[in-house]
Amino acid sequence: MTSLGMPLSVLVLLAVLIMVVCRQVAGVKVKIWQIMTAGAIVVLISGDISLQDAAAAINIDVMLFLLGMFIVGEALHMSGYLFYLSHRLFRHARSSDQLVLLILFGMGGLSALLMNDTLAIIGTPLVLFLARVHALSPQLLLLALAFGVTTGSLASPIGNPQNLLIALDGGLSNPFADFLSYLLLPTALNLVLAYLVLRIFYHDQFGRSRLTHVHPDIADPHLARIAALSFGLVLILVLVKVAAVCLGVGEEFRLTYVALLSALPVLAASRRRWEVVRRVDWETLIFFASMFVLMESVWDSGFLQSGLDAGNLELTSIPVILAVSVVVSQLVSNVPFVALYLPILDSLGTSVAEMAALAAGSTIAGNLFILGAASNVIIIQNAEKSGHTVTFMEFARVGVPLTMANLAVYWAFLVWL
Repeated sequence: MTSLGMPLSVLVLLAVLIMVVCRQVAGVKVKIWQIMTAGAIVVLISGDISLQDAAAAINIDVMLFLLGMFIVGEALHMSGYLFYLSHRLFRHARSSDQLVLLILFGMGGLSALLMNDTLAIIGTPLVLFLARVHALSPQLLLLALAFGVTTGSLASPIGNPQNLLIALDGGLSNPFADFLSYLLLPTALNLVLAYLVLRIFYHDQFGRSRLTHVHPDIADPHLARIAALSFGLVLILVLVKVAAVCLGVGEEFRLTYVALLSALPVLAASRRRWEVVRRVDWETLIFFASMFVLMESVWDSGFLQSGLDAGNLELTSIPVILAVSVVVSQLVSNVPFVALYLPILDSLGTSVAEMAALAAGSTIAGNLFILGAASNVIIIQNAEKSGHTVTFMEFARVGVPLTMANLAVYWAFLVWL
């Protein structure tokens, strides 16, 4: 405990959050992964977390899942097949309004099956390509992608890691039916709200004349065929995962296997395999490893848990679940928060509605600030490789009112169901 009455790890986390907000240091732009890594190094050097505990804190499943999907996404990008697919999907958009709606609902719908981090990986170069060919704001389309994959992932128990945790450990008898019945309609409404909020803040980008779609060339036909096979494997294996979950055996078939098996064709058959591996977003992987270490240190301090106990909150109340989920997920990420809150709810006895509220609050937290969802970090760090970014304040000015509206919608649906 420091002289300020807070554990060192909590002070380091606050410093990280402040640095993310103010990422201009003497005119030099510091990347998010560098800030998070510095925070992890501080708690390691200080002894706030041991090297052994730090190594154990790194979720290997998440790291391997991201690595596999980064390989598939990079192959799609390098070959030009990703832009070919985007043309097939978005060629029907006749205006910027329709394009933003297609990004929100198209990427949001796919994230419910392919997991939001997957769509963040694949979607970032795609929306930057669309921004370039249609002379639209990259920030507008990056935000549409971020809000789309975060919100859309909520409608399915395999849309994001925290949903999967709730589906497996939340006592739900039929997770797919429960998520769809409680969360599908409010999630669709919140995707519409995301469009309306973006239209308010980027009004000058809407109402454009008819969009002219450019048919992109395949840059590397051989790699494109392999990338198409890998992408097809992702879709097939996800369907296998869904069927396995429905049959009650899905826990054994991890999403990690989906990513690694899908990456195999690129690694085994492509002549450019090492180029693909070199171009993988290693910085984001370092960010995740560092985040796991720092968050574990904060978690082990017990500071947040004691804060919840001291708050005398009605922890099974839907408004409390939604509010606490959004706030605490900004500090320790949504997956560790759900891992803590689930046993609390289980010990108090809850209904499906409370579990749906936990999923909604912890997921929609990603719409508030950049660090509220790992998919946001993936999108921004991938965009920065291409010379574009969304600052903390630009994200927050749209995300704060959107999240407030999102919470109102989920509260209304879950209370009155």
